[in-house]
Amino acid sequence: MAGSAAVEFRIDRRSGVATYLQIVQQTKQALRLGVLEPGDRLPTAREVVEATAINPNTVLKAYRELEREGLVEARRGLGTFVRRTLGSAAVTADATLRAELTGWTRRARAAGLDKDDVSALFTDVLDSTFKGDQDS
Repeated sequence: MAGSAAVEFRIDRRSGVATYLQIVQQTKQALRLGVLEPGDRLPTAREVVEATAINPNTVLKAYRELEREGLVEARRGLGTFVRRTLGSAAVTADATLRAELTGWTRRARAAGLDKDDVSALFTDVLDSTFKGDQDS
């Protein structure tokens, strides 16, 4: 269903990650999870600026990067639209895996781990699991 997408960018000024890259990463995550689909319109630079109080040029830089990667296209006077998705059907369709991961995350939190601890642990396991799958 093409239309205006319900994606809201969250900027973490303490993350050490450039603001425009946070927008790029969050857009890619939304594409992988099926939150954004081909034909959806990204929020305008003005809408992002109003919601996040960042410089409009930062938003435009992020959108240009996404366009360079072939993920979105700017249509003069209309906005920026999603061209293609990054997700596989399995990511959006597998409610069981999502529920298991949600349960695991809640158990980790109950055990006293904070978000950074959980992220580090998950990334370590992920890297170990997929070791050798990429040449980079």
